[in-house]
Amino acid sequence: MDESGQEKTRPNIPPMPDGLLNELKKRLTSDEAPFLRHLGKHLTLEWMDSNDRRFGLTRFEYNHHELFRRRRLRVAPGPITIALHPNLHGDDTLYRHTLVHELLHAAGLIEHDGNHAAIVNDIAPAPKLSQSPTLQRMREEVLSKLPERSWICGECGHTWQRRRVSLPNRCPKCAKPFSHRAA
Repeated sequence: MDESGQEKTRPNIPPMPDGLLNELKKRLTSDEAPFLRHLGKHLTLEWMDSNDRRFGLTRFEYNHHELFRRRRLRVAPGPITIALHPNLHGDDTLYRHTLVHELLHAAGLIEHDGNHAAIVNDIAPAPKLSQSPTLQRMREEVLSKLPERSWICGECGHTWQRRRVSLPNRCPKCAKPFSHRAA
């Protein structure tokens, strides 16, 4: 929803935030990201199927052998498609985080190493759970499928509603280590 409370309509293709490619160009070298200079001409954005369980994916039209050759020769990678999950629409922080992650892959940073994570976190940090309606919806979905709806402390008998996926460490009332008793 926007500031006026109106539901945002999803555009036909995912938007590219202004200045995002330039921000990546300032941050990356041609050795790190050999395909970055070609993204303006060879990159297509699209929405993926809503049943897909990933937030995004980067698809090169050529196979990995050809891409390795093109990387070594520093020529264009050919057509690249970044597909983003439609649930990201309206969750601007998670959308930008996911898009930057996929743009790094499209630029040639294939590995999920520390450098990849540092660049993504510098340009578009991941949102906190409290800031992301998409992540909150996903958490509620997971919690609704779990058998335990509440926890009961084995020490003092205090009962509280389950709000997290993981097992609690201690009872919120008596603070003793939690011994599991499902309700």
